[in-house]
Amino acid sequence: MPKEIANKPVTLKNFLEIPYDELEAMNLKAAEEAESLSVAELMEKYRTYLHKEKRIKAVTLCFSDIEGRFHMLDYDKQYFLRAADNLTFDGSSIRGFSAQKESDLRLGTDWRSIFWLPSDVFGPGKVILFATVLNRDKTPYESDFRAHLAGLANELKKTRGITANVAAEVEGFLVNGLNAEQRYNNSAGFDLISTGGYFHSLPLDRLKLFIDTAAEAQRAMGFRNEKDHPEVAPSQFELNFSYADAVRACDMIQLYKLVCRQVAANMGMTATFLPKPISGVNGSGMHLNLSFFKGGRNIFYDKKGEDGLSSTAWDAISRILNHAQELSLILNSSVNAYRRLDPHFEAPNQIKVSSVDRGAMIRIPAGNETSARIEIRSVGPDANPYLALHALLHTALNGAPLTKNGDKRDRMRYLPGNIYDAIRIFRGSDFIKKAMGAASHDKYASHKQAAADRSPKELGGIVKTSEVLFHHEVTNQMLWHKF
Repeated sequence: MPKEIANKPVTLKNFLEIPYDELEAMNLKAAEEAESLSVAELMEKYRTYLHKEKRIKAVTLCFSDIEGRFHMLDYDKQYFLRAADNLTFDGSSIRGFSAQKESDLRLGTDWRSIFWLPSDVFGPGKVILFATVLNRDKTPYESDFRAHLAGLANELKKTRGITANVAAEVEGFLVNGLNAEQRYNNSAGFDLISTGGYFHSLPLDRLKLFIDTAAEAQRAMGFRNEKDHPEVAPSQFELNFSYADAVRACDMIQLYKLVCRQVAANMGMTATFLPKPISGVNGSGMHLNLSFFKGGRNIFYDKKGEDGLSSTAWDAISRILNHAQELSLILNSSVNAYRRLDPHFEAPNQIKVSSVDRGAMIRIPAGNETSARIEIRSVGPDANPYLALHALLHTALNGAPLTKNGDKRDRMRYLPGNIYDAIRIFRGSDFIKKAMGAASHDKYASHKQAAADRSPKELGGIVKTSEVLFHHEVTNQMLWHKF
């Protein structure tokens, strides 16, 4: 062996690792080009890039099932480039997707959705892209609500010239131990890592280190973070990022939760997005801030309108409030979610709109010609964001508005107090069934019923083991056969 080789360490791996400042610039540029370039141009650009960049070993494709569970699979880069039009997977292995008799599904790459990843969080040598789920014949799969949302957004843009912009405020809890949800029991509960509260955290304590690390990763991924802080409850956090069009906003919600979970795991802890993991303290929400833009102008704003909102915004509010109970199972999609709708903890369970009352389902934040929006506060952080936005947009555009008939506008109404009532109202809604499609409507209700039947009907004051272990986001393959 030559002396110079014997004495010199040989680098066997040379996978792509990008400094955070360069990473942020690349991801922000990709987001801009997703709006300015055609799909064909983007596909050619990134296929060429992947071919030339030798340090990328794999391409991660990701998608969400009907309940919002996030799935990822890695393709060897060379195989991906060769077989990009014939990527298949077994849909019958995904709860919420196809039955065994229709198991083969395809993945179509959305070239507008590329993200470069911070290697110290996710490992080196990969990029991530979102995929569209397709049938064997390459038609859209009925239960892929990312595709449904994209179709609705495109139709809105094409027929009315309107872009729906969304900013999400997603809260979560940081608890001690790896896989704390999978190992949960209601005798011990979750072990909180902090007893502080709103904005209370020492600069180098574990909660603040987690927030800093997750925020740095998200900024590098082009999230354009605005503020990051501990929330009201002990061990609770919220990292706010800027608005985007509806589909990209949902993509960022899914990646936000992925980043938080991975950063927490890297630190020996668990980030949980259960709506109410701890009794007696505030729960976690996923507030969705919605506005419509047309010709570069925010058409939800009217300086002379009530609370600074236009008639278009008030019309959307009226339609969402009128269908609020039917929407509840989509926006509050788990047994645990109904613990959060407790009026003692700023819970948005009142079907009303207010500029000041945080118990209202919809709040009107202070805004101007750019930031005027409506904030839907009743959404749980475990909701499928694509399904939630699809349902909310469809309702805002096509729902029946509130009327004086039956005193509906003036009478105080509340969201369902448990998942059983929410399922009953959901099943009986022809409006929601038409919006989702009959097959997906029935499939979604069946999965929610299965989870509900494995938990006590009365919530009580203790977070039960079953509502955590059988929660749709708490992935445990060993328990699937019990459904």
